[in-house]
Amino acid sequence: MNVEKILNLGGPLLLGAVTTVEITLAALALAIVIGLSFALLKLTRFRALHWLIDAYVELFRNTPVLAQLFIIYFGLAYLGFKVSALPAAIIGLGLNGGAILTEVFRAGLGAIHHGQREAALAVGMTPWTSLRYIILPQTWRITLPPLGNYAIALLKDTAVVSAIAAPEIMFYARNLVTSTFETTAVYILAAALYFCLSFPLARLVERFEKRQRAWQ
Repeated sequence: MNVEKILNLGGPLLLGAVTTVEITLAALALAIVIGLSFALLKLTRFRALHWLIDAYVELFRNTPVLAQLFIIYFGLAYLGFKVSALPAAIIGLGLNGGAILTEVFRAGLGAIHHGQREAALAVGMTPWTSLRYIILPQTWRITLPPLGNYAIALLKDTAVVSAIAAPEIMFYARNLVTSTFETTAVYILAAALYFCLSFPLARLVERFEKRQRAWQ
């Protein structure tokens, strides 16, 4: 593969890489907000709320993300609620990730000994203050490694959103294959882009894991 061919094929794929990063960051932020919120709500005594959260988690964890994207993009349009491809991709991946991170944060919160909460309350802290200054900082340290691994998986999973025409790497790759018939070259470049995006993130996760082991 010569330099000229790489430049001709790589330009559109780089545009897709920018969108891939945008989708990843937005979906990750949405998943963290949902996951942490639902994990905290599961600490309450409202059983009905627990059942609703459990139903959400089981539904989104045990159905394919591609099916969820189709329901959001095509299903809502059928009902009269048109959602464009990019927001649909972010919402779909965010909801799916929220179900996964709910369990991650729930496990992280459960790993904090209940005696720490009791001690914080005993010295005059409010439940919110103890959560903010005692519980959540430790929870973040515990959950950072699995959260980082989820972020890497999410980055690669953005490839499925090309099915609803979200303009990420694989969307441009498929269009290039159709127009140039350079199937092997295009998909090698697409794979190389995913690697270039994922590899630094993987190294960052390793650093977090080393810090976590040192903290423990």
